[in-house]
Amino acid sequence: MSQQNLFSVEDYRKLAQKRLPKMVYDYLEGGAEDEYGVKHNRDVFQQWRFKPKRLVDVSQRNLQAQVLGKRQSMPLLIGPTGLNGALWPQGDLALARAATHAGIPFVLSTASNLSIEDLARHCDGELWFQLYVIHREIAQAMVLKALHAGYTTLVLTTDVAVNGYRERDLHNRFKMPMSYTPKVMLEGCLHPRWSFDLLRHGMPQLANFASSQASSLEMQAALMSRQMDASFDWRALKWLRDLWPHKLLVKGLLSAEDADRCIAHGADGVILSNHGGRQLDCAISPMEVLADSVAKIGKPVLIDSGFRRGSDIVKALALGAEAVLLGRATLYGLAARGETGVKEVLALIKTDIDRTLAQIGCPDVASLSPAYLLNDGGVEASSINRTLGKGTLA
Repeated sequence: MSQQNLFSVEDYRKLAQKRLPKMVYDYLEGGAEDEYGVKHNRDVFQQWRFKPKRLVDVSQRNLQAQVLGKRQSMPLLIGPTGLNGALWPQGDLALARAATHAGIPFVLSTASNLSIEDLARHCDGELWFQLYVIHREIAQAMVLKALHAGYTTLVLTTDVAVNGYRERDLHNRFKMPMSYTPKVMLEGCLHPRWSFDLLRHGMPQLANFASSQASSLEMQAALMSRQMDASFDWRALKWLRDLWPHKLLVKGLLSAEDADRCIAHGADGVILSNHGGRQLDCAISPMEVLADSVAKIGKPVLIDSGFRRGSDIVKALALGAEAVLLGRATLYGLAARGETGVKEVLALIKTDIDRTLAQIGCPDVASLSPAYLLNDGGVEASSINRTLGKGTLA
């Protein structure tokens, strides 16, 4: 597929599938168990339809947004994803540089292939750090590294007490570092460009755990199998809040009640997420609790899971989200064409948002509201909010 034929995120997905070995593509694309959650994350956007306003001057559209009190070019972030070096050499750096080019933050994962310090040295954009808590002492060390390296926001992920049951990875025996089995070697031969890049740049490691410490391999194995600290609770959240002096977001929430409690424990905002359908297969979509959470907490609510189109993002913003984190969408661009592909996907989605604003008669993302939407029962979203006193639209 030539660059001229890349018109959507789906086109980049198809190109990524061609370039990657099956086991790597399955790691990127796969979800938990039967993958109903992955499909539901996409289907849920059809619960809302646009109700355009006409005779509005939309000759100029403004996509700039305030996210956690800072002005940025559009209400997007590149969200935290692990093992990006398996998709493209120095994948984390490519994503971060593309985010900087677009004027949006990049969130580095604990499971990154580039260390907290190395990314900060090679990228001058706004960096956030996402924390998995495997061991409290190691978590504390990572948080302090992020603080000293200039990361502006800490994102605590809470939905991985145990690992999701990802059958694609089990069938493929996918792990890092990869074992050079006959099957892996055959896949490498069938995907020579990917193999050449891997040989040239070396096998990606979990850089935040790669050290001379004896426990390093044990911790990497724990992270790959999502053996997190399942005892991390509300008291531990207070410990983390005391440790981190800047903005703190809690990610992985799917209820307004949990969101409200996080704010009471000192969080500056929340990220509604079902981990892209990779953890609990039959979980609800975060879109289904978005308006309710916004109404309840009165603090920034961000969201991820399943966003592929600018229209998806506009719907989330209309329901009150402050910003949307992209996961697979930008990873498809990375796996297909590296940093260039990520930049292209971000530009495509930005154009999508801009076009949608024009078509619904809204000249500014800051002016979006539930009044631009009808739910699947044909009821105006804003009227449901008024009637119920909350934002449950599902």
